Amino acid sequence: MSLKDQIQTDLKNSMRAADKARVRVLRMITAAIKQREVDERIELDDNQTLAVLEKMLKQRKDAAKQYQAAERIDLAEVEQAEISVIADFMPEALSEAEVAELIKDAIAETGAQSIKDMGKVMGVIKPQVQGRADMGTVSSKVRELLT
Repeated sequence: MSLKDQIQTDLKNSMRAADKARVRVLRMITAAIKQREVDERIELDDNQTLAVLEKMLKQRKDAAKQYQAAERIDLAEVEQAEISVIADFMPEALSEAEVAELIKDAIAETGAQSIKDMGKVMGVIKPQVQGRADMGTVSSKVRELLT
């Protein structure tokens, strides 16, 4: 079952269970996926769908931080609830050791020597860690190892 099918199935089940909050978030996810499909005139595969979910998750985390900084706890809680629903569809996160191992393998595979080769390394790593690790953290670790 594809990721989009899982989301649709969960949406139907949530509607049957009258879970309004979850239905709202799942409809938001479905709309974001459809929007990208219409904009690009393609059918998203699981990796592309995962990229949409990852972007939504990042947006919600940033918004939650801003709401907490502004002491708007009520709005931050809404964002946290959305994060938990979106996170249900994300693959299991990689540990720091697993990420470090993938980075070392990518550096060896590309023969990277300096920071100038960072793009090559990130090109190899990104498909392996997408949705499973924060790309900002991965990027900083790659930069650290290449300097």
